[in-house]
This record gives sequence, C-alpha cells and structure tokens, in this order.
Amino acid sequence: MDTILDALQEGRLFELPENDKNHAILFLAHIIEAFPQIPTGTDVVGNVLEREGAMNTALENGWACPHARVDFDEDLMCVVGWSPSGIDYGAPDGRRVSIIVMYLVPANQRNHYLREVSILAKAIKGIQDPGRLAGIRELNDVRNFLLDLIAESKETVGPDARARMIRLQTKAAFATQPQPDLANLLVEPVSIIVAPGLKPFALTQNGDLMKWVESSAGLAERLEAEGNYRGGRWSLVRRGTVAYQGGRTVYDCIALAVARGEIA
Repeated sequence: MDTILDALQEGRLFELPENDKNHAILFLAHIIEAFPQIPTGTDVVGNVLEREGAMNTALENGWACPHARVDFDEDLMCVVGWSPSGIDYGAPDGRRVSIIVMYLVPANQRNHYLREVSILAKAIKGIQDPGRLAGIRELNDVRNFLLDLIAESKETVGPDARARMIRLQTKAAFATQPQPDLANLLVEPVSIIVAPGLKPFALTQNGDLMKWVESSAGLAERLEAEGNYRGGRWSLVRRGTVAYQGGRTVYDCIALAVARGEIA
C-alpha cells in the first residue's frame, strides 16, 4: 500500500471536521482538487459523489474507500480522513466509519489502484482487533495504527523490521517538512461571521483569504445550503455552524488553496 504510505509521509492524514458522510467526502475531495498536479476545473467532488451515489464505498471494520477516476495521466494519489467518533456511512456491516481513504485514479493508474485496494481490503478484513480503531483519540496514534497495518501488508521482511523501516521513513519526512505538508497546498482555518444586511466578515491570519471571503458573492448562502464554497484559487469547507441572536451565524471553516509565492 505504497500510496497510503506516501499520504502519511506527505501530511495527507486529516482529522475530519464533521461526522456527516457528505461533508467528510467533500472535505477530502476539495483537498485533492487543490493538488498542484490536478488540472484546473477537474471536478473531483462531483466525480466522487456520483460514484458514491451509485455504490456505497464502505468496506469493513470502520473503513471506507471512495475514489474519483480522471482521464489524464498522473500518479495514483490519496488522502486519508479520520473521524474520532465515527460516521454513519451506511456500511454493510453496520459499523460507523472511522477511516476514509480517498483515491484519485488517473487513466494510467487503474491497475495500480485495483492492486492497492485489493491489498487494503484484505488487510482490513484481517484486522485482529477492530475495536482498537474506535478507541483511538489522537491523530498521531491513528498514523501509527495505519503504519502498523501497512507493515503487516508487506511480505518482504519480518514484521518488526517492516514497522521500524516504515516509521523511520515517516519520521524522516516529518522532520524535514512543515505539517501538514502537501507540496504547495495551503490549509487555513477561518471563521466567517454572517449577519442580516451585512457582508460576510472573516476572522483569519491570511490577508489574501480575508479579502476573498469578504468579496465573494453568495458565499454565506452556499455554506449554509451545501457546506462548501469554491471560487478562484480558494475552496471553503464548513466544519461547524453556531447560530446567535439577531440572525447572526458563525461558520467555522477550513480554506484550501495552492500557494503562489508570498501570501499577504
């Protein structure tokens, strides 16, 4: 499962912002859309949602594996999402889903994807203690759990040596790269305050993001109705909503964009 290992090394393991299936899928799909390698206009969100509507991608033991297929050639890529309390995903075994591995499958990588998912499904089916995942509360412990699973799926060296080898690779990557490191991807928290008769007001440390939020038409309506908003280089994914007196609402969001030099 080399692609999952790549995701762990490159900081693509995220705590999911909500326990809603569609919102979790949107969150991960928007991250993939922001990869620098992805051509502008690639509809990863629509692709994943369409496939999920045709067939539930839950596996077993609290895992799901949605994917998007695209026509261009690139490397197989994935992001991994973790829900501490689990998501009602409609899984065949009735378990709440704690881990979502989302793949982007280019045309030249379909055989690679099928091999990796086959290995992943076999590894998940063989998990000795399915309840362990539901008891994890820290993101780093999730990372170690996934590394153990990857190690057990390898067959070239002994299990202790495998685990040490993979963990050393991952620790080296994290020592040399800021987290989360996703090439040129910016991941920014932002709170957006909406009140009747006023334009949205953004609370963020990123000046470029603040200007974009406060000049985007229809942003509040889209966040309320769909939980996401995209325009220009930025994408917003709603994590939570708090309503106050006087019709005022605060949207807690994650903003995603590809960096372009210095940001104001």
